[in-house]
Amino acid sequence: MDRVTNLYLENLCIMQENERLRKKAQLLDKENKALLAKLKLKNNPSTAAAAAAASSPSSQQQPDAGASAAASVVKAGAAAPSSSYGGKKTK
Repeated sequence: MDRVTNLYLENLCIMQENERLRKKAQLLDKENKALLAKLKLKNNPSTAAAAAAASSPSSQQQPDAGASAAASVVKAGAAAPSSSYGGKKTK
């Protein structure tokens, strides 16, 4: 019986960690898409008007907190440090 309890608790911890990682992955995906859109606009300014019309609040659903956080990074013009993703800095 003790073994079953330990396995249950271990499984519960794994499921909680999966959920935490899933949320982090979704946030990073939204941030990546926002940064990619900004990069595309920077490289091709002639499409800025079309992109602005497509991103208007009337044509999209309300973003969640993760999307607004990613949007604030894009609006501020700040790049996220590579160390926040656990990656190594490159030269």
